[in-house]
Amino acid sequence: MSADLDTGPAAVPRVGPPRASLPRPDDVPAVDVARASDGGARIVAVAIALVWHTAIGLPALLEAWSELAAPAVVGAGWLVVAATGGYAGVRLLRGARPPVLPLVAVLLAVDAAVFAACGREQLFTAANWVWGTLGWFFVVVLWGRRLPWLLALLAAHSLIALAALLEHGATAPADLTRYAMYVYGTASLPTAVFAGAAVIAALARERAEAAAATLAVAAERDAAERARQERRAGLALVSGAAEAVLAELADGRADPADPLVQRRCVLAAARLRRLIAESDDVPDPLLHELRAAADLAERNGLPIELVAIGTPPPLPVEVRRRLVDPPTAALAEAGGWARLTVVAGPDEVVVSLVTPEVDGTGATGPPGHVEDDGQVEHVQERDGEIRWTQTRWRRT
Repeated sequence: MSADLDTGPAAVPRVGPPRASLPRPDDVPAVDVARASDGGARIVAVAIALVWHTAIGLPALLEAWSELAAPAVVGAGWLVVAATGGYAGVRLLRGARPPVLPLVAVLLAVDAAVFAACGREQLFTAANWVWGTLGWFFVVVLWGRRLPWLLALLAAHSLIALAALLEHGATAPADLTRYAMYVYGTASLPTAVFAGAAVIAALARERAEAAAATLAVAAERDAAERARQERRAGLALVSGAAEAVLAELADGRADPADPLVQRRCVLAAARLRRLIAESDDVPDPLLHELRAAADLAERNGLPIELVAIGTPPPLPVEVRRRLVDPPTAALAEAGGWARLTVVAGPDEVVVSLVTPEVDGTGATGPPGHVEDDGQVEHVQERDGEIRWTQTRWRRT
């Protein structure tokens, strides 16, 4: 018998249905859902920052240009922030985080310069554009970081504004009340968007993970049910032949010494062995099932040679069953010797069995008999003292 017949511990069947692995937290679908949610929020944040800076801050700056204490400084600061925000926004929309420390240093420096250059009269007007704009650029620069980073920058922004009030002498109760209202009004909305986007992305990922886990459990349950039904059908097929011969033996209608009865028993055992081999978790199920049939024939005293050429592609259980059943039945009826050959390619698998012709075997089909069920072709030939059985599968 060929050395590649596997009869060792690796041939022990795995009991139970095929396992479907549950998704890990970093599964691609959940990550994609979270990324899609975060991508939409990034677009919103960048759009708010740039539109606010351009549509609100710039017209107010130009309208009050002559009333500013140092309009050139305020205008230059506007351009620097526009360039900084544009760079950070492009990086963010491309899926990369902008560098935090350099951009934060630039924004805070512009913040302090504009507060100092706008003058006392323009501290609480739209011309002092850093009040409403800078918080949104903090959001863009810090996107994807933790919320305390944003709160720290907004706090620094508030301290710079307070220092400007003290420098300009705007310390009256009305000025301080205005200051408190501006701090709250300009910090609350960017904070809400920043935190809300992170929460929504996290919730989207959690829901995607939960949905993936539910689908995996359902797929595992369906696979187990299909495996159970296939095993029941296969067991019914095998037990039908086995029950018939066992009943005849029990009733005395069959003689255990009769070669025909012995071959029927061998055939039933071979089918049972193949059925067990179908559920084994092995890299090459087709060859494993053929090895199981060949191993049983060898144990019954039949010298057999198994030759495998090529690697069979993944095949459904039903196709494998139709490829293996005819050679298995012929092996049960064979005497003297047997040669089992498997030739496989990506689009075709051929299983051939050559045995000596044995009279009175009860073999089905006349010489030259051909069966084709649309999936597997079965050919049976007899040439003198040689019997040839072949099954062939072709990809359609």
